[in-house]
Amino acid sequence: MMVHPLLPMPGVVAGLEVEVSIICHQSQDGVGIQVVLPLDDDATRFMIPGLVYGENRSDASRLRYPRVVFDGVATDSLSSDHWAFRIDRTSHGVVIGWTGSSCLALATDEQSSIGLSGLGFSAGPDSCLLLNFPAREEPVTYVGQDAPAPPEVLTHDWTAGEIAVLRFLLFVLPPDPHAYDAVLRTLYQRDRDRHPVNPWVSVDDGAALAAHGLHRWHFRHEPGVLVETTAFHRLADEAAAVTGDREAMHVGWLSGAPSAHALLTYGRACDFGPYTDAAISVLDTIAGGLAPCGSFWGQWSPAGWDGGWNGHRDWIHARTIAEATLFMMRSARAEHELGIEHPSWLQAIGSNLDHVLRTQRGDGAFPALVNGRTGEPQSWAGAAGLLWIPALLESLSSAVSGEGKCGGVRQAAVLAGGYYAQFIEEEFVYGAAEDVDLAPSSEDGYNAVMAYVALYEATREDRWLDLARRAADWMLSFRWSYNLSFPAHTLLETYDYRSRGADLASPRNQHLHTYGLICLPELVRLSEHSGDAYYADRAGDNLACALQFIAREDGDFNARKGMITERFYNSRCFGPKGAILPVSHAWSAGLVLYACQAGLFLDA
Repeated sequence: MMVHPLLPMPGVVAGLEVEVSIICHQSQDGVGIQVVLPLDDDATRFMIPGLVYGENRSDASRLRYPRVVFDGVATDSLSSDHWAFRIDRTSHGVVIGWTGSSCLALATDEQSSIGLSGLGFSAGPDSCLLLNFPAREEPVTYVGQDAPAPPEVLTHDWTAGEIAVLRFLLFVLPPDPHAYDAVLRTLYQRDRDRHPVNPWVSVDDGAALAAHGLHRWHFRHEPGVLVETTAFHRLADEAAAVTGDREAMHVGWLSGAPSAHALLTYGRACDFGPYTDAAISVLDTIAGGLAPCGSFWGQWSPAGWDGGWNGHRDWIHARTIAEATLFMMRSARAEHELGIEHPSWLQAIGSNLDHVLRTQRGDGAFPALVNGRTGEPQSWAGAAGLLWIPALLESLSSAVSGEGKCGGVRQAAVLAGGYYAQFIEEEFVYGAAEDVDLAPSSEDGYNAVMAYVALYEATREDRWLDLARRAADWMLSFRWSYNLSFPAHTLLETYDYRSRGADLASPRNQHLHTYGLICLPELVRLSEHSGDAYYADRAGDNLACALQFIAREDGDFNARKGMITERFYNSRCFGPKGAILPVSHAWSAGLVLYACQAGLFLDA
């Protein structure tokens, strides 16, 4: 065994590079190697980036996915005090464990000399970190759909005289909950030279293709909506609905205002009337979809307006309507600068802002769910209200602000920033997405970055810049630092898909996506404000990754021109590793189009 000290790294007490040579003297089948690093006391917290954050799932969650038990009481088959996972489930190949007095980390590459690597941990009296060569998935395998599958134990067949060399890194860190950031930055710097990005198209071509796809495949002239999904497979009548189409529109999040905003600004820049007309039609539809409580309804469908996917048709999710308000506001401002006014948009924006100011709690929290008919809060759980902060602050522009409200609006945003800071400081942000309930998610990170960058830019107070950086660091823990190796003959292997820059959606929804494009402008500005190029570099990775798998012509990866899916399968979860979901998503095209207009240029 050879051990080499790593060069001193900011935030790292000590780092070692370990190389172990294993010689097989006698042939033996079905054997794996496990590296065990004991912790100095009972573990208080674990982290596997993108996959495990502390307990990982609260008792209040309606959904089931891997939960870490620290008290020895497992409440269901996806709860355990010990877990082992394939390394292709995590954005950075590292497992980190905290005790009351220390923090340790073990890191390795996706592939070892004897196959796919794995990592894990155990809590309780024998708390430790684990590396498995090859990978193991224990005590069960999570394949999605809230249900466990049998454990997966990979092994290696050894031959006499075989020598296997296993390499890994060991980090000793301070017990600060944010200590993980130093490790992730170190791994990223090592990985970026070995794992290049490979966008298929230029930023300009990506924008043109995304706009075409959004308009051609997702826009419905009557009643003026961007439907959320359109299947790759079409009938002879391409407009006819098929299995895989979802003829519905959330006002934010999966469709709606963000995508319409991107199409509007692109259409204006290109002077292409069909795009601007379509975008205005969609924003008009959303503006007309106000609930009795004064906020937007969450979702349009052919059956009418309702709250969305929140357990009750009248319950409206804060993140969905805050995002819709924010991007309608941006659209109104862009049009105002061209001398074009949309009174119905301004009325809808004002109604939503009045609603959120009425419902804000004294400690700064916004309700996560409200009843659209009565306006009564239904839940305060989580950080779903984070996006109201940039919406409130951007409303202070003359184009959209209500008279006499500026002081109260700013105060409400600052108060909310103080309340939601606890989630950032606890390194556990959750509640952003309707479909993952109270799971931590990359989307929570996007919202936090947008919120705290907005607060810093509005006040220039360092506390908000510090929180913005901390939020960005947590968000980037979901972002892939390396390129996965995909099985031969799979779609992602055949098309040489590079995963660096993609984000894991959440520990519950384990697939890669590029929704992080929504905060690309804020992440770049954070890099400028902080003088830290790391944030801009990782924003560039995100855009480069998103400029893959945009159908360049009909038939490209069996899609139609301009179609973009949201799901790329990085491991054995929801689908086979190396596959994609053969469905185009409105938000995917909309956010690619939005990010391509953000002014970030990629290195050749």
